[in-house]
Amino acid sequence: MYKTGRRIMDHDDLKTVVASLKALGAKIVLTQGSYDLVHIGHARYLEAAKKTGDILIVGIDNDKKIQERKGPERPIVPEDERLEMVLHLRPVDFVILKRHDDPKWHLIKTIQPDVLIATEDTYTDEEIAALKEHCKEVIVLDRMATTSTSAKIRRMQLTTAEKMEKILTPKILQAVEEAMVSMKEA
Repeated sequence: MYKTGRRIMDHDDLKTVVASLKALGAKIVLTQGSYDLVHIGHARYLEAAKKTGDILIVGIDNDKKIQERKGPERPIVPEDERLEMVLHLRPVDFVILKRHDDPKWHLIKTIQPDVLIATEDTYTDEEIAALKEHCKEVIVLDRMATTSTSAKIRRMQLTTAEKMEKILTPKILQAVEEAMVSMKEA
C-alpha cells in the first residue's frame, strides 16, 4: 500500500523516526487536520508549512474523530484514501493517523516538533501558550483558500436540493391534483 514507508503506522515508530531526524539536525514541522476532499487551500497550506522547516509530518484525523466533530455524514473520503492523497502532495514527508481516542495533544507531545503549524481557529491564545511546553514554536497561518471542504459540501447539497425541487415539485403537485380528483370522484 505505502511502499515508501512515509505512512507511519504507530506513535512509537514515529517517535523513533523523529528522534533519528532530530539527531541529524532536521527541523521538524507538524500540522494536523481532516483533509477531507483535499483542495487547493490544503496544498497551499502544506506548502507554507514545509517552508518553516526541513521535515513536514501531517497528522490526519481518523474517520471516527471527524464524525464526532463534524457529524455522521462526514468524512466524505475514507481515512486510508485521505492519508494516501496527502502523501501525494509534494511538501509532505510523513503522515500518521490520529485516532479519536488519543489523549489531547498526544501527537504533539509524542513528536515535540520544532514548529507546530495551525490555522487561526485551531487553538486559543491560552492553548498556544500551553503548547509551547511541547514545541519550540507555534505558527498560525491564515486560511489559504476562499472556501472550505464543509462549504463545498454544503454548496453541492444545496445545488442537488435545488435540482430536485425543480424536477420533483411539478410531479408532486400533479400527483396531489390527481389524488384530489380521484377522491372527489369516489
